Amino acid sequence: MSAADGLLESFAGALLDPDRPLPPGLSTWNGSAAAVRFGVYRNNVAVSLAGALADTFPVTRELVGDAFFDAMARCFVAAEPPRSPVLTEYGDTFPDFVAAFPPAAGLPYLADLARLELARVRAYHAAEAEPLGAEALAGHLGDPDRLPEARLTLHPSLAVLDSAHAIVSLWAAHQGRGRIEEVDPDLAESALVLREGDDAVVLAVGHGSAIFIAELASAPLGMAATAAAECDPDFDLAQTQALLIRHGGIVAWHLPGDKAP
Repeated sequence: MSAADGLLESFAGALLDPDRPLPPGLSTWNGSAAAVRFGVYRNNVAVSLAGALADTFPVTRELVGDAFFDAMARCFVAAEPPRSPVLTEYGDTFPDFVAAFPPAAGLPYLADLARLELARVRAYHAAEAEPLGAEALAGHLGDPDRLPEARLTLHPSLAVLDSAHAIVSLWAAHQGRGRIEEVDPDLAESALVLREGDDAVVLAVGHGSAIFIAELASAPLGMAATAAAECDPDFDLAQTQALLIRHGGIVAWHLPGDKAP
């Protein structure tokens, strides 16, 4: 490591950790107290990063309150500084941090709710892709003998979350859909997240549907359906396929032997 790199690392480390000493050789242009000026700068950076987290995880913040969230966010900022200059990318590991944050241990659903919010942000910024229309998909669905070997490419914005907690109901209640006091957070729920138009939507799906959609990333349709049915006897393949079609979740359909487009 060069001397310049060492100074830069020392400056960045001290900037994000208030317990570290000031960088060596720090001075101000007008002779004012370097520690005071650096403290102001340090606070501005911490506030900006905590604000970026609040923008990504607004429901998480509402659930715990501003003071708790801000304190948790500052701990995260000190432990995991940004690795990208793009603030919208900051916070990818925040849900895992929440899961291991001792003061949040009494809210076991909080980390999964944060994962749901992160999935919405990722969906909003995901690449564009044109969904297959109902007419094109009808042709594929009309050949039931080859359905099991079909491989589906899902929309880049799509994600599923399978939680032991009522993350969809908690999130929806904070959007004005339902009453928060009527939600039992200990009820398991699964979520489908994807972008429709200019919005990232959150849809409640069954446990089997979540497994099926997740399996499609690496398995043909038949194997994905079998895995879902083994875990959830109430799994409905036709209903899940219809949901994906209705919300534009399928962008390509491949069969063995198909030529690359």
